[in-house]
Amino acid sequence: MTAEQCPWVGDQVYDSHTDREGVITDVRNGTYILRPLHGFWSPTWTAHSADGLEITVPRQEMAKRDRKA
Repeated sequence: MTAEQCPWVGDQVYDSHTDREGVITDVRNGTYILRPLHGFWSPTWTAHSADGLEITVPRQEMAKRDRKA
């Protein structure tokens, strides 16, 4: 996995371990904190590594969408 492909804060990802899509909100000691795409107050979940996380919308694209909204 290259640095460009490594998911990071702000990326929208598909988590194959939980079969859910979300946005990475934080990374703490290698553990990824994810929130659901909808329902800001919905519970978050964790992924203990980047294995199983596939970037569906990179953070750069997410930022462009936010600026247009």
